[in-house]
Amino acid sequence: QVQLVESGGGLVQPGGSLRLSCAASGRIFSINSMGWYRQPPGKQRDMVATITRDGTTNYADSMKGRFTISRDNAKNTVFLQMNSLKPEDTAVYYCNAEAIIRGFTYNYWGQGTQVTVSS
Repeated sequence: QVQLVESGGGLVQPGGSLRLSCAASGRIFSINSMGWYRQPPGKQRDMVATITRDGTTNYADSMKGRFTISRDNAKNTVFLQMNSLKPEDTAVYYCNAEAIIRGFTYNYWGQGTQVTVSS
């Protein structure tokens, strides 16, 4: 099992910045990649960015240049720096960890943190 705890959400004005954090615990040695997903009100959950153990990153096209994902392997923590925020970035942001245990892939999710972009 892997447990994920997110923090850093909140209310921010358009053009502002927020930094989300996600701390992993449990079977962290089994984690292959971590990432952030978001779910706007009434919409599906979509990928924001992912990062592998060796630091390879992947971003959704609409986030490139504004969002940066990073990780601190020593602290088992992944971060999402969000700049130039827009009202359409308003969503619940979820941390994800993909773990490989005995050849099987498991996906774990945090509880989600609300990000609201509004003036």
